[in-house]
Amino acid sequence: MNEKYSALRSNVSMLGHLLGNTIKDAHGEPLLDKVETIRKLSKSARAGNQDDREKLIDELQNLPDDQLLPVARAFSQFLNLTNIAEQYHTVSRNCEEHICSPDSIDSLFGKLNSSDISQFDSIQAVRDLNIELVLTAHPTEIARRTMIHKLVQINKCLSKLELSELSRSERLRVEQRLEQLIAQAWHSDVIRKQRPTPLDEAKWGFAVVENSLWQAVPDFLRQFDEKLTTHLGEGLPIDASPVKFSSWMGGDRDGNPFVTSNVTREVLLLSRWKAADLYLNDIQELVSELSMVKCNAQVRELAGDEHEAYRAILKDLRAKLINTRDVLDAKIKGLDVPNFGIIDHVDQLWNPLYACYQSLHECGMGIIADGLLLDVLRRIKCFGVHLVRLDIRQESTRHSDVISELTRYLGIGDYDQWSEQDKVAFLVRELASKRPLLPRDWQPSADVQEVIETCRAIAEQPREALGAYVISMARTASDVLAVHLLLKEAGCPFRMDVCPLFETLEDLNNSESVIKQLMNIDWYRGFIQNYQMVMIGYSDSAKDAGVMAAGWAQYRAMESLVTVCEEAGVELTLFHGRGGSIGRGGAPAHAALLSQPPRSLKGGLRVTEQGEMIRFKLGLPEVAVNSLSLYASAILEANLLPPPAPKQDWRELMDVLSEVSCEAYRNVVRGSEEFVPYFRAATPELELGKLPLGSRPAKRNPQGGVESLRAIPWIFAWSQNRLLLPAWLGAGEAIQYSIDKGHAQQLEDMCREWPFFSTRLGMLEMVYTKTNVGIAEYYDQRLTDKSLWPLGQQLRDQLQQDIKAVLNVENSAHLMEQNPWGAEAIRLRNIYVEPLNMLQAELLYRTRQQEEPSPMLEEALMVTIAGIATGMRNTG
Repeated sequence: MNEKYSALRSNVSMLGHLLGNTIKDAHGEPLLDKVETIRKLSKSARAGNQDDREKLIDELQNLPDDQLLPVARAFSQFLNLTNIAEQYHTVSRNCEEHICSPDSIDSLFGKLNSSDISQFDSIQAVRDLNIELVLTAHPTEIARRTMIHKLVQINKCLSKLELSELSRSERLRVEQRLEQLIAQAWHSDVIRKQRPTPLDEAKWGFAVVENSLWQAVPDFLRQFDEKLTTHLGEGLPIDASPVKFSSWMGGDRDGNPFVTSNVTREVLLLSRWKAADLYLNDIQELVSELSMVKCNAQVRELAGDEHEAYRAILKDLRAKLINTRDVLDAKIKGLDVPNFGIIDHVDQLWNPLYACYQSLHECGMGIIADGLLLDVLRRIKCFGVHLVRLDIRQESTRHSDVISELTRYLGIGDYDQWSEQDKVAFLVRELASKRPLLPRDWQPSADVQEVIETCRAIAEQPREALGAYVISMARTASDVLAVHLLLKEAGCPFRMDVCPLFETLEDLNNSESVIKQLMNIDWYRGFIQNYQMVMIGYSDSAKDAGVMAAGWAQYRAMESLVTVCEEAGVELTLFHGRGGSIGRGGAPAHAALLSQPPRSLKGGLRVTEQGEMIRFKLGLPEVAVNSLSLYASAILEANLLPPPAPKQDWRELMDVLSEVSCEAYRNVVRGSEEFVPYFRAATPELELGKLPLGSRPAKRNPQGGVESLRAIPWIFAWSQNRLLLPAWLGAGEAIQYSIDKGHAQQLEDMCREWPFFSTRLGMLEMVYTKTNVGIAEYYDQRLTDKSLWPLGQQLRDQLQQDIKAVLNVENSAHLMEQNPWGAEAIRLRNIYVEPLNMLQAELLYRTRQQEEPSPMLEEALMVTIAGIATGMRNTG
């Protein structure tokens, strides 16, 4: 046994034992024996015992129907608990050095100290630091809000068990509490019975803020401040807000008919209600803490004749927050709104509390001021009165449809048929015009009316409530100008950041010319006040062209956008639409940021955090503090010690790799007639639509083929059968092609010296480690027609060759040599994932044989889908 991971394995073993007790209590000894038999056979099969692999298949194929669901749930819960133990281990007191690397901020200052970066430049970079994490509800997150709360409680128990001074009875109590929590989870529905509504998704996001981020943000800022003081002799200004949160939950209407203007309005009210509720808890605590009487003149003036001045100010705030909650509650429920004075601007919270803070410092009570009061002030700067800022996202053609319907009504032609030049001329003319464009008596179609109503909902809000307006599938300058015009016509009194999202390979390649065209429009330059946001799409570009070609197109697009905006004197923020999986741009945050082009983080970082990755990176306060530290250190390092720009011959080779990999990828995905039937048969793609994961339909066009699938279910389906095809197809082939053409040395240089390329290979290694050709072959044999077997074999053979090519370039003997902790974490979960894979194949086989599968069979199938997603982690 590898002693390095003993603490982690010990926790996994303990949690597994407690789960076993729960299963025995709920279903009796025979079922627990069956689960244990399957687990042991899986472990032996993993070690290479072919006889036990056959026995494992036999056990699973012969499971009676009534055991399918509890067995599926058992392995799914094992994986949940393994993930909890692993996540906890990274922040535990016993975390081994090889896992818990030195603090990322300390490491950064170590590098800065040995460079020629001045203290002034370092301080300036800290002041400019701007991290905005955008929470999105992508449909791979299967944990319900009740489960998230239980996960936090389980972590607290694991933390207590580490305390060496626990008495025997205390230890017993904590273990009993753990067993209760595991039993609660077992006896609760793991999977929702109904598909969540956009409101449910928004509430899930608020739960993450309440259970984790509310605590994590001040904790991170406190630690960050201490480190800055140590290394630079200057801490964070009290009003610094280097971290902010936005959300797409309730604002992302792209392809989601359930996100309406009314839903958006309600989510904005709920967000404010939750903020008021959280501040109310804080103020209540401060009322009991700040009982001091000595104060300065400003606080005395605010408090009037009250003896306990701080308490008087806090009680007034408490009353206003209660009023705020009541008023918002009435608005949400559609009741009569009471005529109360409420808090609707951040200054109403900040000013009185900051006055208390200054007074305590002036009166020799700084140690009190720098406690909870400082934490609350920092929360106010991060969360404001709206908790999270809501982004709005809509597909580009929905805006042109509005203008097209309008121009036809006005009798001036069909906007959709005009040239791009004519569209831009019309839009700029109307944007500069003082008169309204929308006629009073116009009755638009329902779809057009909904887009106009969304713009009106935006216009009703204060600017601080909103993030950006993201245009998906943006292709032209007119796509951006159209949104500005619709917002103007809706009476929007402020400048909204309208952010084009470039997604496909072609759109990424054209992004430079689109932004250049916008920068040459005088009206536009005057309106944007020298600030532009552009979103880079990772999912659709990878689905369109494969990961290697997409990655290079994203890199070049970022480079050219940085240059265009620098030349125009415009500050650029690049907004990264990353997912958790490799096929959607996912990579360890630190490595991913340092692999971006030089100067691309000057305008700060804006990035989506989605679904299950929110829970893994931000779901626990201690883990969230680590994640925020990683982001902060990576952005500071990228701006102060930027990565090298690629050499010209590296660029040329990347162009070749991109072209070859794109062709290899498309030859399979688009060029093979057998591919779509194979995909549908060998993965649970068709069944995924039944899983009530997200509020959004799985397809943009229900009648279409692969091209109409959303990028997330496309990747999700392939991760289920362990082929993970979209995350590697084409990349290894292109590398082997370049080796054969005599570029092996050049590839090795790129791997050693260029973070962009080495991160790409590191991501491929992780994907390869998660694939399993034996499992993928089992799905083929159990589920696909024999005529499709050669295609499956061809893809698995290609995968094996690709792994050799990447290891060759990296001069590694085996995968993830540089990341033994990551490899161990995958290995630990595989023992539980593989029986779920085999069970899923069996359930797919049985449900596909029946016209109307039983609800129990379908539920068992859903549990395997969710369980494999949990085990594979970055799946969507």
